[in-house]
Amino acid sequence: MLTRLRNALSAALIALSCLLVPFGALAAWVTYGLADTGRYLTAMAPLAADPAVQGAVADTVGAGIMREIDHRMDAAPASPTSPEPGTVRPFAQDAVRSFTRTDAFRTAWEAGNRVVHDAVLSALQDGRERAVTVDLAPVTAQIKRRLTRDHVPLAHHIPVEHTEVALLPAHEVHRLRKGYEALEVAGFWLPVSAAVLASAGIAIAACRRRAVTATALGAALGGAFLLLAVAIGRRLTLADLPDPAHRPAAGAVYDALTATLRDVSWLLIALGLTVALICRLTGLLARRRRAGATPAADPAQEPSRARA
Repeated sequence: MLTRLRNALSAALIALSCLLVPFGALAAWVTYGLADTGRYLTAMAPLAADPAVQGAVADTVGAGIMREIDHRMDAAPASPTSPEPGTVRPFAQDAVRSFTRTDAFRTAWEAGNRVVHDAVLSALQDGRERAVTVDLAPVTAQIKRRLTRDHVPLAHHIPVEHTEVALLPAHEVHRLRKGYEALEVAGFWLPVSAAVLASAGIAIAACRRRAVTATALGAALGGAFLLLAVAIGRRLTLADLPDPAHRPAAGAVYDALTATLRDVSWLLIALGLTVALICRLTGLLARRRRAGATPAADPAQEPSRARA
């Protein structure tokens, strides 16, 4: 009866610890990965050389520049020397695409990501009810200098104003702040709780080798569940984008940000299966050694035992 009780309690603790594994990994990833500016910039830096990201940035920035150039040309008095809008657009788009392949773009990409990350993180941590905005004037200034150097018509008329670009409305910030505060706590305590529960479950088990095997398989299953969640999240994120042309760029960003989470998932799967296999092999070897150590019955003593 005591053995059954110990096994039942051990199974419950191990099952609970394995259930916490994927959620703990997810919370830790948000708290110590996405929320860390250095790690965030390290993950985003290679995307400056990604063709899909370069194309999306060039299309977005080029469209904004052309809107401003068209506005300037409409407001200015007609002149025989004024270029036609149709002739300016290819030059502007080519110049912006060329800019995305320079070291200056990589510098601007890092600066822009740092500004955005700092603004969002500050809004989540300071507790004030306000919208998240950023000033992209420094990035615009770099693009303007490049276009002017390339002699793009009307490039010198592009305004470099300190306008606030909205990232998140105030009500979204309030909702995200609550989630972030919960994840800050969960990012530390969920992994610790999973480790404590697993250790307790193994310690009270009647057969500890079997308990370790169950824990390892549960951790591997948690890693597989986490990997599946990342894949489903990617599909849903890309499906919600209004512009299908920018999905490759958004997919590259999603993959870069979740790379650590995928690595942790595969590590849980590999480590769990390896430990389970080792426990299985050591169990087989132990049974073989016990079978070899059992003394064989003496045939000469069998008749005397039968007469007795």
